[in-house]
Amino acid sequence: MGVCGCGKSLVGARLAAVLNGVFDDGDDFHPAANKAKMASGTPLADADRWPWFDVLRARMQELRGKTPVHVIGCSALKKSYRDYLRGTDEPENMRFVLLEGTRELIAARLAARKGHFMPPALLDSQLATLELSDDLLRVSIDQEPDAIVREIVEKLHGAA
Repeated sequence: MGVCGCGKSLVGARLAAVLNGVFDDGDDFHPAANKAKMASGTPLADADRWPWFDVLRARMQELRGKTPVHVIGCSALKKSYRDYLRGTDEPENMRFVLLEGTRELIAARLAARKGHFMPPALLDSQLATLELSDDLLRVSIDQEPDAIVREIVEKLHGAA
């Protein structure tokens, strides 16, 4: 999880591969209206997010028991969003890994990114929305993707 441009898709896909699991990019589950809203430079409101979270939660339930690990790349910036996604799952059954970096690093990555609906202009609104909580496994993105994945795996095993 994390703000736009932090590497959720790249790191999430690699993490799922290392853990012999399935990766889903949360962006693929956004309705067209949400993507259009963000593409226009307008941040999503909570009313836009809850139906999207319902779809993500349904996907989690769909894959339960069909794969050893299910990794979803999703912003989940507020604790209330993470609690909603967790539902009745025990904390040890669902981990949230925050991919974090400086505003400057993420802004540079967004500036280099091509073809994504999320404009760099929304970074500041996402950073303002981000809520830290004690249940997050926090990992710096100021390293190579494979090193990020290794650190996540180490933290997941240490948190078990």
